[in-house]
Amino acid sequence: MSEERSLNFIEQIVTDDIANGVNDGRVLTRFPPEPNGYLHIGHAKSIALNFGLAQQFNGKTNLRFDDTNPVTEDTEYVDSIKADIRWLGYEWAQELYASDYFEQIYEFAVTLIKKGLAYVEDASAEQIAASKGTPTTPGTPTPARSRSVEENLDLFTRMRNGEFKDGEKTLRAKIDLASPNMHMRDPLMYRIKHTHHHRTGDKWCIYPMYDFAHGQSDSIEKITHSLCTLEFIPHRPLYDWFIKELEIFPSHQYEFSRLNLTYTVMSKRKLKQLVEEKYVSGWDDPRMPTISGLRRRGYTPASIRQFCERVGVQKREQMIDLGLLEFCVREELNKTANRVMAVLDPVKLVLTNYPEGQVEEMTAENNPEDAAAGSRTLHFSKTLYIEREDFMEEPPKKFFRLGPGLHVRLKNAYIIKGESVEKDADGNITTIYASYLPESKSGGDHSGMTVKGTIHWVSAEHAATAEVRLYDRLFKSENPSAEEGDFKDFINPESLQVIKEAYVEPGLLQAKAGDRFQFMRKGYFTVDPDSTPEKVVFNRTVTLKDAWAKEKGKA
Repeated sequence: MSEERSLNFIEQIVTDDIANGVNDGRVLTRFPPEPNGYLHIGHAKSIALNFGLAQQFNGKTNLRFDDTNPVTEDTEYVDSIKADIRWLGYEWAQELYASDYFEQIYEFAVTLIKKGLAYVEDASAEQIAASKGTPTTPGTPTPARSRSVEENLDLFTRMRNGEFKDGEKTLRAKIDLASPNMHMRDPLMYRIKHTHHHRTGDKWCIYPMYDFAHGQSDSIEKITHSLCTLEFIPHRPLYDWFIKELEIFPSHQYEFSRLNLTYTVMSKRKLKQLVEEKYVSGWDDPRMPTISGLRRRGYTPASIRQFCERVGVQKREQMIDLGLLEFCVREELNKTANRVMAVLDPVKLVLTNYPEGQVEEMTAENNPEDAAAGSRTLHFSKTLYIEREDFMEEPPKKFFRLGPGLHVRLKNAYIIKGESVEKDADGNITTIYASYLPESKSGGDHSGMTVKGTIHWVSAEHAATAEVRLYDRLFKSENPSAEEGDFKDFINPESLQVIKEAYVEPGLLQAKAGDRFQFMRKGYFTVDPDSTPEKVVFNRTVTLKDAWAKEKGKA
């Protein structure tokens, strides 16, 4: 924890609990994902909070999969969740599953039936919803509410034995149909689902509801601080009621605000739509807010952890600017990414007075922020590629790059002077001609000339071809979920631009998937897994500066 900030409210609770000897000063948290999809940046906040809190107070964190709904769950998601948590830099104390406790949770239900606090319901979901009343009118009991303990025990056993169809029976807690909290109006505890479970197979055909399984799983594991997002505040009385009536270990639930991010959707349902309807290439598309998408885009574990630290832990909902996440990765990559030269929109540059066939070796620093990163060798020759935007045939006054009669320095090489151009039939420039000053070589410049501009380049003879994918924000709207109509109507049509033939330093052909670089003057890029030994593919992680802030300023 940073010493520069005060404790957040959860840290204060834990500090007080330890000081007062609650749970003998022990801290045990848990991260309880449902294995029905891929983790996203919102989960990263919860992971950082649960694991970070345990680390801070010398405690432990369990990874517990909430696998109580066999219809939507899969081992593919289990594996991806574990990989994401480890990639973020965390390790769990125990890997557990709610399904580990199915027998124990079933016995808890039997205990409540015996105490007259649960009953088997015959009504349909629609009938149950109608019988619950409204927030201002009390519910009305269904005939099943008055069943005897013996009849309920018999029916619940028969439910387990598979004698009823899906939806034919449920088990409900018997609490208070007039409670102002709708969650306390005889909530469901079990439903029937004749579906194969990814871990228990066909052993069970009844499955506990989240509200019944969650607190009991916490209690079984003796979790000291059960951290949930704010939408679970109305569920807390039910969480406490089950624990009290079962007389089991009193885990306690605390709520914090979930992460809401601009230009992003966080709903698993909406993310699934984007994947299934092919708006993105998959769950790990670099435009997705999934951890696998962020990883593929070039985000680092440290940058995501730093983002979670900066966002902090609050009790009220707020919208966090995506620019903060981009700032965090930009700040880290500035320190850690080696600088390289890559020309994304190439135009040929011929140095008319450079000796034909001559090749020089230039030395370039890998990272001015890190002396230990060393240097590399660049090949320099008569014909180069530069960015098309770095030349103007009729430059305005304050254009400090290349143009007829204008001088500019080629990074790590020579000062050159623009002379003339060659064009195709459509008037597009195909070749720029310039002369170089032999005495102006970087590191030993005797030209006496100062120039205001420096541009990057690659040698045409030595350059490697690369595919570069320029990723941008997936949505044009700051809050697509709040817009009227379909959230997909606000997808940014320019969220991906593919450059099939960019030219890069030849050493980049040896780069491996996940390697990160700063393309000088262009942004931070990472090597995509689609790369082959013949052709490397780069994903843009983030631009060098916050281009979106500039756009908002214009609006």
